[in-house]
Amino acid sequence: MRTLDYEGRKIGDGHRSYIISEIGVNFGTFEDGKRLIDESVAAGADCVKIQTFKADSITTKDAIFDLPKVGKVSQYKVFKELELSDSLQRRLFKYARKKKVVFFSTPTDKRDVDFLEDVDMPIYKIGSDDATNLPFLEYVAKLGKPTIVSTGMCNMAEVMEIQDVFSSNNNDKLSILHCVTKYPMDPEFANLRAVDTMKKRLKIPVGYSDHSIGVDVCMAAVAAGANIIEKHVTMDKRQKGPDHVLSATPKELRRLVDFSHVAFASMGSGTKRPAACEEFTRKESRKSVTALRDIRGGEKITRNMVKIMRPGYGIRPKDVKKVIGMRARRDLKKYQTLRWKDLG
Repeated sequence: MRTLDYEGRKIGDGHRSYIISEIGVNFGTFEDGKRLIDESVAAGADCVKIQTFKADSITTKDAIFDLPKVGKVSQYKVFKELELSDSLQRRLFKYARKKKVVFFSTPTDKRDVDFLEDVDMPIYKIGSDDATNLPFLEYVAKLGKPTIVSTGMCNMAEVMEIQDVFSSNNNDKLSILHCVTKYPMDPEFANLRAVDTMKKRLKIPVGYSDHSIGVDVCMAAVAAGANIIEKHVTMDKRQKGPDHVLSATPKELRRLVDFSHVAFASMGSGTKRPAACEEFTRKESRKSVTALRDIRGGEKITRNMVKIMRPGYGIRPKDVKKVIGMRARRDLKKYQTLRWKDLG
């Protein structure tokens, strides 16, 4: 599988899951955005992401959302309330550079891409709503920059089309996120095995973008081999807005990051062999052929004279049949661990 380099961070199998803190539309002021960046960095996230869109270009005024606990609302109205001004985004990019944190965004229109190019954005993230918007994907692919595409609502044929767009435009920096576009999503719909399916088919890094409540599904995705994890983050899940309820708090984000470190460290090489820490216990905890009573020198060994007991310094249990019929070369004490030099 291809390994990618996103701003000095290796992405792919053999590397720790890349954790994206998606602060997206969970803030509206510079101070709130700044705090979410700070909290994400403190929690150990690898990068922070926002969303760049204008209501006038992302939706018609006829489109609706049917949101839990809210009901049917105008998509245009929701997006208009959540869109971030260009000046606010510029301030956040400047602040992120000062903090030396990787900071990028999800555009939804060519105009958004041009704006993000003007602020020299290092990585592009494309949302699931544009996964089948091939002309838009091509516009981004031609930039030659690392790009992460979410594939909520996609079948495998559509995912392959995404890869084809980037391949045909000589962009080999694509990674894919498995995603389920439901807000919030019940864990039973996560289908995390799709991560491995896409890895085997695409031969590129594949991650998981989460819309469930809490971070348990994200941790399961890490354990399932997701190369990237994207999780929404908020300071308060009770705030008004579509993403707060399914977002992680900074404390939950820290839990996810810590788990990713433990999970990566625990995976190892995959070769089945004794661990370095087992060298002592390998001898102490295994068993050997042991004298069950005092045995005189020259005495012939019978089966009732020996037993398989700890420790494992002596003759291996599988060789007990070879011991039977041999003679003791010297006096042996009861419960003495037998070695080949004791027999002849």
